[in-house]
Amino acid sequence: MNLRRPNANDATGTTNRSRSVVPVSGICSICIDGCRGNCEIFQSSFRGREVLYPGTFGKVTAGADKTYPVDYSHLNIQGYAIGAKGMPEGIDAGPDTALFPVVDTETEYGWTENVKMAVPIFTGALGSTEIAEINWDHFAIGAAISDITLVCGENVCGIDPNLVLDSNGKIQKSPEMDRRIDTYRLFHNDGYGEILVQMNVEDTRLGVAEYVGSKHNLETIELKWGQGAKCIGGEIKVNSIERATELKRRGYIVTPNPMLSSVQKAYKEGAITEFERHSRLGFVTKEAFLEEIDRLREIGFKRITLKTGAYSMVELAMAIRYGAEAKLDLLTIDGASGGTGMSPWPMMNEWGIPTFYIQALTYQFCEQLNENGIRVPDIAIAGGFSTEDGVFKALAMGAPYVKAVCIGRGLMIPGMVGKNIGKWLEEGNLPKSVSKFGNTVEQIFVKYEELKEKYESDFEKIPLGAIGIYTFCQKFKVGLQQLMAGSRNFKLSTISRDDLMALTEDAAKISGIPYVMDAYRVEAEKILNS
Repeated sequence: MNLRRPNANDATGTTNRSRSVVPVSGICSICIDGCRGNCEIFQSSFRGREVLYPGTFGKVTAGADKTYPVDYSHLNIQGYAIGAKGMPEGIDAGPDTALFPVVDTETEYGWTENVKMAVPIFTGALGSTEIAEINWDHFAIGAAISDITLVCGENVCGIDPNLVLDSNGKIQKSPEMDRRIDTYRLFHNDGYGEILVQMNVEDTRLGVAEYVGSKHNLETIELKWGQGAKCIGGEIKVNSIERATELKRRGYIVTPNPMLSSVQKAYKEGAITEFERHSRLGFVTKEAFLEEIDRLREIGFKRITLKTGAYSMVELAMAIRYGAEAKLDLLTIDGASGGTGMSPWPMMNEWGIPTFYIQALTYQFCEQLNENGIRVPDIAIAGGFSTEDGVFKALAMGAPYVKAVCIGRGLMIPGMVGKNIGKWLEEGNLPKSVSKFGNTVEQIFVKYEELKEKYESDFEKIPLGAIGIYTFCQKFKVGLQQLMAGSRNFKLSTISRDDLMALTEDAAKISGIPYVMDAYRVEAEKILNS
């Protein structure tokens, strides 16, 4: 069975002419000389590197669609007719007290100074991609009013058109970074969530940590080793040769090289219409990593987190073991295939350890360190999550180490939906999928009046995209409360691996979760034989 059909996909805007396609290559069974397209090979013949990337940049997010042999759908959640774990102290469990709306969905992470979140999810790294920039107000305020953590991704300062560097090449002023942080803080509840600013190689060289630490007094900074969508550095597209040249001079990798005369001529003729800006590969050593942690603490950061990608088992062990020694406050492990605003489409589909598998390895490694008396950092899992059932499974499968799930596209979409509903209302062009609920914001958004009452005069500053994210998070909370109540867990910390069963023997073998025909068999046999 072929797990992915290559050479044609909606993400790259390509299709096969024939319905009969060779499974391995994705080439039409009969390829005709004179075919007018439009498979990836056809388009690559004249557009080259452009076909590597999902389009249109700045208007789409893309997620790989490869089918893996085992994923979280191969697990089911256990339900029970007895018991209630995690009830408030002094309250006896019963039909009138063990009600799903009282389930506590709060979580927290941190080595010594913890950060709480109202629900166990937070945003993916919203960095230098255009879709993150143009939707930032919706994303940032949405995360703030939802009481969850927001991750400001890599390269935000580096691509800031108004960036000012000092004589040493360090950041003196970055209006875009200032906007990102200030927007989140407009509605940030000090008791819940935080904004994390992420750093890669270029960010470190530019002095991002020093800038956000001194100017904005941020308490947390995040180092980045990688992500699940790609195993190279972050990327964006730019459509101006002047902009491409500017980024090249700032030290980024830019393809094609805008300083070459042949590229300048092709751009002038209209053959080249866009450039890609790439970040460098990092090179991790234990000594350099721990030295950087010490340096960041000396700058004044109270919490340090790390984001790593779907690398080999070796890098996973490094992240967990070095993270333990560094006393990281959170380690986010992003599995393949992930989603992104821009990553090479073949890479998204064909590299890295898938999320289910890398989480299984994470649990094994955490257990090994724990057995050796070594405390492991709090863990977050990322890579393809969008619903509360998937998050419950990730929390249970990784218990007690996994404290939250990082959601990328699943938290971006509500922001874009809310924004677009506002646009459609202004245009008088609501789609039927929305207008069936009403023709005003009060009718369409079920949480509109709740937020209006809560924020009073400040409510006018909340964009509709933020209301969309808040509404999604409230749906997520209720759905999670229902799943937790059914499994008799009334607080997150009581969720355990015992609350899952594997539906296939392969899933059981990989995850260590009992096969459905074995789960609780010993306990059941005792009842039958009593």
